[in-house]
Amino acid sequence: MPSSVPPLPDLIRYTRWHQVPAGLRTKTQLGRMDPPLKPGAGPVGQVLYHGNSYAPLFEVAAAVPKRQISLAQRAVLDQARALQYQCRRCGDRWEEPLGKGRLCVPCRYVTTLWEQHDQAQALARELVADPAAALLVVDVEPDSLPEAQGVAVVGVRDRQVLYAAEAGEYGSPERGAVLERLDVLLEGRRVIEEPDFMGPHSRYPYALLRLPNSGPVTSGRDPLHPWAAPSSAANASVTRIWAGWFGWTDRHSSTNACAPWEWSGDLPMPWTRSLDPAADGLSMAGLLHRIADGTEPVWERAAWTVDGHGVDLPEVSA
Repeated sequence: MPSSVPPLPDLIRYTRWHQVPAGLRTKTQLGRMDPPLKPGAGPVGQVLYHGNSYAPLFEVAAAVPKRQISLAQRAVLDQARALQYQCRRCGDRWEEPLGKGRLCVPCRYVTTLWEQHDQAQALARELVADPAAALLVVDVEPDSLPEAQGVAVVGVRDRQVLYAAEAGEYGSPERGAVLERLDVLLEGRRVIEEPDFMGPHSRYPYALLRLPNSGPVTSGRDPLHPWAAPSSAANASVTRIWAGWFGWTDRHSSTNACAPWEWSGDLPMPWTRSLDPAADGLSMAGLLHRIADGTEPVWERAAWTVDGHGVDLPEVSA
């Protein structure tokens, strides 16, 4: 709706309603007459309303009856209005119209989680079918530089270890050789990773480029290693894919699936978490295959499994 309706040119203007002659009405006023009328000719005047808008005025004598809808049409319209208050998914009735999609709040929540579940499987299938997709798993102990530092690259499609080595101490020639090897091996590949908190130590690839508990390295090496970009939208995460498939949320009011935390109960991760990055990478590649095949189980309390309405639900804007 415009903030104001400008006046029409070459028509008389009335600035007060009491100035409007008895034989002139607005389109809305004509429609409210008994029987309802509609303009039969063009406007002959206009009246100011709301201080900055003009409504066209029409002659009552030139007006014609509005076409009346049949009883059958009225019934169809009444039914359509009634359906606006009824959830198309669960059938519950609400006091307010449900709007586009016609989903109640609980069903909109469930539908959103189901769509994330469906999208996670689609992404897993895309990665499994991509011969260039690779899992990059790093294991960098945050408190002790020389200990428990390793890296592995696993092909997703064939589930083969493409590279596995000790990461070496930060700033050492061994670490530099690992970075150079990763640059060559991962060039042009689609990189999948496991986030930090899901492993026994720091799992983020950019941990290879920084000191423990420090900010990003400022030596200029970061732009040289695109596979280590922090929070990269281009690089998928095994945890994000699995969380969307699994359907667990820490709050019933949340529509974002997430990975269970340690305090959330007995929900073990479906892949190994050890000090062997190659073994963990093979386990995660197997998980992607199970999600793609639909054999990986979802959370037994996932919203769409509890009420049984999620499967085969068509996509709808939430």
